[in-house]
This record gives sequence, structure tokens and C-alpha cells, in this order.
Amino acid sequence: MMTTGRIHSIESFGTVDGPGIRYITFLQGCLMRCQYCHNRDTWDLDGGKEVTVDELMKQIISYQPFLQAGGGGVTASGGEAILQANFVYELFKACKEKGIHTCLDTNGFVRKYTPIIDQLLDQTDLVMLDIKQMNDPVHIDLTKVSNQRTLQFAQYLAKKNKTTWIRYVVVPGFTDDIASAIALADFVKPMTNVEKVELLPYHQLGEHKWASFDEEYSLKDVLPPSKSVMESIKAVFTEHGITATY
Repeated sequence: MMTTGRIHSIESFGTVDGPGIRYITFLQGCLMRCQYCHNRDTWDLDGGKEVTVDELMKQIISYQPFLQAGGGGVTASGGEAILQANFVYELFKACKEKGIHTCLDTNGFVRKYTPIIDQLLDQTDLVMLDIKQMNDPVHIDLTKVSNQRTLQFAQYLAKKNKTTWIRYVVVPGFTDDIASAIALADFVKPMTNVEKVELLPYHQLGEHKWASFDEEYSLKDVLPPSKSVMESIKAVFTEHGITATY
């Protein structure tokens, strides 16, 4: 029986979701409700298009020379890719058989640590884990869910020594304060598997998608963080001996 998954869209020449040039599969479905989400149309678990691993691999193989020449590979993003762990496992397994680098872009909202999670991670070269806020009440305000599952997944990755990049979206009024950056740096510092922290400046590029659902974009009056704010947050991680980029 062929493994199928539901995907929202594909970017065949991505350059910001993992190293090098990436073939990015944006999977359908997410359980977080981030106020700044720029992929609002990926939330519906039953939306998107159903595809097989074989269908995707035919496309991926056609791009393989470009991906590998640029030091890239395949990234599973979303939505939330772990919600379709079986499908991503089969996709990554097929990629690894072809010598293609695999990257899992996730918010770490793992509900059950069934064997498929380990099987998926075994086929994953790099995990990009989005930690949105260490302060749980603020995290709940920002995403409508607790951060506990994400932090547990981060510790799980550290225990498995799985190569990881931490992603931190700098949102004015929610995550742009020094105390929040220090809390995250303190959490990450002992994790020898973390290669770097990617600081992502908040933007409003997804606002139009909320309008298409007749929903109000609650951060419409929030401007992107200034360079000085980004530099001050970067400095926190540098002072902790952690490589940070933006």
C-alpha cells in the first residue's frame, strides 16, 4: 500500500529553509495557532492535495543535480510535518537512498513518542526546531498552546544527539525582549547537538491569507523589529557561546 500525504505546496528552489538549495514540501495541517502565521492556509488537517512518495520523488530526482550542486537537499516543512510522520519518514527514506540531504522543519509539537518518531529522525540529517517562547503564558498567548511539548522534543533531540538548528521568531511585544532571549540561550547552551540559533525577524507577509478566511490579523499594527533589536538579541546568544544568525 503506497504511503500518501497531504501537502499544501512545493518550493523547488528554496534558499532559507535549511542549508543550500532546497526542495521544500510544505505539508498540510498544524495544531498551533500562531498570531503571526504566514501559512494560515496550512492549518486545516484535511486541506491541501494528496500525493504519494513516488510522485514527489519523481520531481525531486529531476532537481537532484541542482540541489546537490548547491549543497542542499529536501526539507519537509508546513504546517507541521510531524503530524504526517509516516509520510515524511517514507519520503526521507527514499531521499537517503538517493544520497539526498534531509531536513525536518518542525515546531516540535509531538503528542506521542511512537516508534515512527525515532524512525523519522533516523532518516533526518538536520532538524530545524522552532522554539517560539520560553515563557509558557506568553507562548500560549502567541500560539494558543503550551510550549511543553516543544521543549520536551528539544531535550529529546539533545539526548539523541541529533544535529539541530533552533529557530526563534523575533516578534515585537512577544519575543523581542532580552529576558526571553536569555531564557532561550540558557536552555540551549547545554545542548551540544545545536549548531546554531537562527533569529527570524517577524514580518507581515502572510496577512493577506488571514483576510481570505475573513479573519482578523491581530498583529497588523506590529512592525518588524529594528536591526538594533536583532543585534541586541544576537549578542545574548554570542555571550552564551552560541552561534546566532539572522
